[in-house]
Amino acid sequence: MSDKHTQHGKWWPLAGLSLGAFMLLIDVTIVNTALPRMATSLDASFTSLQWVVDIYAVALAALLLVTGSLADLHGRRRVFVCGLALFGLASLACGLAPDASTLIAARAVQGAGAAAVFAANAPLITATYQGRDRGVAFGVWGAVNGAAAGCGLALGGVLTEYVNWRAIFFVNVPLTLVALWITFRTVRESRAPRRADARVDWAGAVLFTLSATALTYGLVRGGDAGWSDRLAVWALLGAMATGAGFVLVEHARGAAQARGERSGPAPLLDLALLRNRSFAVLMGTALLTQAAAFAHFVYSALWMQSVLGMSPLRAGLAALSMAAVSFLVASVFGGRLQRMRPQYPLGVGVLVIGLGALAETLVAPGSSWTALLPGFVLIGIGVGMALTVLISAALGAVPPERAGVASGAVNTFRQLGYALGIAVLGTVFASRVHEVLTGHGVPSAAAEAAGGGRAREVGVPTQLTREAFAAGLDRIFVICGVTALVAGVAVLLFVRGRAATEHHPAEPGRPSGHEAAAGQADGPGQADGPGQADADGGEVAAGGVLGAAGHVEGDARRPVHSSGS
Repeated sequence: MSDKHTQHGKWWPLAGLSLGAFMLLIDVTIVNTALPRMATSLDASFTSLQWVVDIYAVALAALLLVTGSLADLHGRRRVFVCGLALFGLASLACGLAPDASTLIAARAVQGAGAAAVFAANAPLITATYQGRDRGVAFGVWGAVNGAAAGCGLALGGVLTEYVNWRAIFFVNVPLTLVALWITFRTVRESRAPRRADARVDWAGAVLFTLSATALTYGLVRGGDAGWSDRLAVWALLGAMATGAGFVLVEHARGAAQARGERSGPAPLLDLALLRNRSFAVLMGTALLTQAAAFAHFVYSALWMQSVLGMSPLRAGLAALSMAAVSFLVASVFGGRLQRMRPQYPLGVGVLVIGLGALAETLVAPGSSWTALLPGFVLIGIGVGMALTVLISAALGAVPPERAGVASGAVNTFRQLGYALGIAVLGTVFASRVHEVLTGHGVPSAAAEAAGGGRAREVGVPTQLTREAFAAGLDRIFVICGVTALVAGVAVLLFVRGRAATEHHPAEPGRPSGHEAAAGQADGPGQADGPGQADADGGEVAAGGVLGAAGHVEGDARRPVHSSGS
């Protein structure tokens, strides 16, 4: 521990860093319970509501790796502070947004700031604390993050119901100022070991960002305007072209690196890892599980408030049941799960998520919110099992020196899965609701407004709205269930890995690529034995719940866990 921190004040850096992570995680789920009020206040369409949620996840997924590279090269505290400031300013803009377009643009900037905060967060903790203190720090950090994932739903309900939906963004401003004050006063700068001429892979970053954004836009636009729509077609073709360009650029960068050439930047994503069957399946599982387990909550919350008439607070508390169950499972059984070969808890957990999604098809036109409860419980159990070991499974599938790149890839695929899941499920949901309503003689414009939660405003009969929403939810729950079942079977059949306690630390002092983007510092195995016991409990307690927010649950803690092996 640095002499800068006294024994009494050594936890102030952890407070500032944890507060930063808390805010960005809150903002993934806090929006869900406010969507119906936003729709009414801003006269927003269903597609606009999709983008309010989706653009944040797209920006976070697209920029996570490149902001990690910037943190490695130019200083993690600097990137963390810049990300916090950007996040706070964007939050203020979100709260002041006069229309849906402004809100969506501000949410994109908010996601960019969140990516910078997230990329630098865990490496700063690793650089600040050593030994037992590091274990305690990551335990606390994980618990705070786990609480954030669940609290977002309830806090969004409280603020929306008793203040205003704009308050869910304004609350970030004073919290950002507090986090900045603590960071400036207590957190030291740190950088990853690097060669003098190291550079950021800007070409890869731009191509990946364009591809992810174009793909999401094409899916949303196609669902709204039809798949023959010119903009939708061009967006999807653009996503394919830029995606292919990204693969070519990263392949060239990786090949040059393998030949020992040092003239160009290191690749953002080491595509050679995808030749490993286990790792490739795990990336697909990260993407599909995130979509299957969490993306449908946006539309469940819309149903509970706009159709059942539940308040934002009650809807948030209802959805909180899943997070509570996953937290309990990870807390009680997380240690045992980490000692198993990861394909078993991961595969079984994803299968349970699939069964939970299928159980949610119990929703019928006359149902109350409790029809979702069995599915929420099963999904919570599956999340607590699967996402607790997802990062360790990825680390066990690659050489130790590639641990940073592997965990960064998992986090990127998870964020992308959440964003694409919202886009795909939203398209299916809106199409089915529109089909049912227009089939009963409702005008197309009124049907579209009803799908966005404004059925009462346009005069659609309550019973017909219930029937349409039940049909829409039923279809997306089936898609989520089948998707998760396929992913779970693939994990059990094709993934082979070691238990977390069998992982071997990387060679000391040897960086593994863009480790900051992966939530690591200077390579795995940096913490010593005493920190292990303290870290384990916090890690497993938080691991499952953090998945609900669409963020990393164990990447930075994994090196601490494996240090004693």
